[in-house]
Amino acid sequence: MAQTKKRTVVYNVTRNPQLADGGGLVHAPIVPVEGEVASDFDEDIHGTHMLINIGPQHPATHGVLRLVLELDGETVIKCIPHIGYLHSSFEKLGEYRTWNQIVPLTDRMDYLAPLIYNCAYAMAVEKMMGIEVTERCKVLRVILMEMDRIFSHLLWLGTTAIDLGAFTVFLYTFQERERVYNLHEAYTGARITTSATRIGGMMADLPAGWIEQLNHFVKTFPRTLDEVETLLTNNAIWVGRTQDVGVISGQDAVNFGLTGANLRASGVDYDVRKDRPYYDYETYDFDVPVGEHGDIYDRYLCRMEEMRQSVRLLQQAIARLPGGPVNVDDPRVILPPKTAAMNDMESMIHHFKVVMEGVRAPVGESWFSVESSKGELAMYVVSDGGSKPVRWRVRGPSFINIAALPHMIEGSLLSDVIAVNASLDIVLGEIDR
Repeated sequence: MAQTKKRTVVYNVTRNPQLADGGGLVHAPIVPVEGEVASDFDEDIHGTHMLINIGPQHPATHGVLRLVLELDGETVIKCIPHIGYLHSSFEKLGEYRTWNQIVPLTDRMDYLAPLIYNCAYAMAVEKMMGIEVTERCKVLRVILMEMDRIFSHLLWLGTTAIDLGAFTVFLYTFQERERVYNLHEAYTGARITTSATRIGGMMADLPAGWIEQLNHFVKTFPRTLDEVETLLTNNAIWVGRTQDVGVISGQDAVNFGLTGANLRASGVDYDVRKDRPYYDYETYDFDVPVGEHGDIYDRYLCRMEEMRQSVRLLQQAIARLPGGPVNVDDPRVILPPKTAAMNDMESMIHHFKVVMEGVRAPVGESWFSVESSKGELAMYVVSDGGSKPVRWRVRGPSFINIAALPHMIEGSLLSDVIAVNASLDIVLGEIDR
């Protein structure tokens, strides 16, 4: 089927210049009081630049990130991000793990949307091995990835709002996140580290009542988005702190390699689900929100609309979820049922070989990218024919996105640094991999 047409801008918010001053929050030039005589000495005051650290132990850096700022008064002259405080060597560890043993490493990268990373890795290995997963597995993975896109955006929305002083929004979003945590737990047994995928399928099929629980979430969740938009979208303080702050042009965003909402907010219409569709995304009806100004406010609007579009995708995926097996019928890849392993000699042999030796991939390499909640996520794997990868490399969106932070805040005020950093939606587990 033909791809659905993208809309240039799916949100429709008029920027009100009366609101843009944020109730007096924008720093205007100081006007002398009537009768006050300005001293020539004031203009000759010179000071030295100051170096300060934000982080690495600071809640508003959203992880163990250290920003070294050079300040002239309250103006940021230079910003140097320092990473590596959380380095876990995931990619190197992958060279000593079997193909399925790597899955738990993937959900510890972006622990705010673990199922997206689980699925992206499995899809890269399956592409290299030439495995075509079942239709039920395809639709199930779409459901899990779109559910976690909402899950991740909710955390971004709540923490960004609290960074700027909007505490109530934090409570709204984390209440909804708790419902997604319950869905995680009901399916995988874990709330954060899901480890749900396997090469050729999933850890298990959906438990009874899970789809009904998801359906209830999908039907009631948009009301929370409406409440949040009422609180923020035309709020004078929110508008004053976000409009025309942290601006990056579309050309600069492309040059820095930004992806996801950070790129689309600058007017660049690029979404992997549309431009290089996978798992039949071209057959789903959804729109890609694209901004115009490339500031914090547009990044907020883009993510709000992305959550609404994910709800549309979830509704369609639930409706088309077919029956049948969730795993491929290949004993060299998927463990046989326990009953068969206990009663059939051949099944027991297959079980032993998969557990003890691991899945064996043919000689080759594979690159597979998906649209994660933070941008384009790509997995690159190389096999020498054994049960472990020779190389495993990850193109993490947060790692690329943070490189644009100095460009966006140098020349701005110190008070805007936290807001701009929050608007990029980074996660240090993926950056320090």
